[in-house]
Amino acid sequence: MSDTDTTGAARAAEFERWANVYTIHKAFSHPSELHGVLCGRLAAGSRIQENEWLGMVCEQMGLAEQAMTESGDLAPFMNDAYDRVLAQLQSSDLSFQPLLPDDDYAIEQRLEALIAWVRGFLEGMALAAGEALGQAPDEIRELIEDMVAISQLSEDENSDEESEQQLLEITEYVRLGALAVFTEFNEPEKPASGAPTLH
Repeated sequence: MSDTDTTGAARAAEFERWANVYTIHKAFSHPSELHGVLCGRLAAGSRIQENEWLGMVCEQMGLAEQAMTESGDLAPFMNDAYDRVLAQLQSSDLSFQPLLPDDDYAIEQRLEALIAWVRGFLEGMALAAGEALGQAPDEIRELIEDMVAISQLSEDENSDEESEQQLLEITEYVRLGALAVFTEFNEPEKPASGAPTLH
């Protein structure tokens, strides 16, 4: 199995885990959107306290606040998701992936998920960065404009090889864009003490 296959399988499994949580809790929103909001907040330099993060989860999923205490698995799942997303964004291997369904889903469903993720990302980034986005370098501002255009795409795509390829290219652009925003708004991780530093 190639690295790409392994990454695809891991991404598919992660999406299914989120989708199952959403189904169990009868959430009315899209799991990709919440993942996007979290990524946007983190990429723009924000770090979220546990109670605020769980409040965001309830709001996005359309749940009452007490859902966190009534469900034994929702808070641990979402706290673990927060830690994993932050670790992926910080990772030097660029392995970060937006939360999207795999190729077994119809192209319309995959495009819908991508649009939901991008909308969430833009919302999270605006919440966290606010006016700082206006002072961002040109390439970041252009990237944000592109993401706004992607968020307004129509979900009524016809499935053919060309549109499959376009969706792959847009998804990769969004993935690398999120990492570029994270690099712009976050200080590099300090090396662990005892690790050699470069001068």
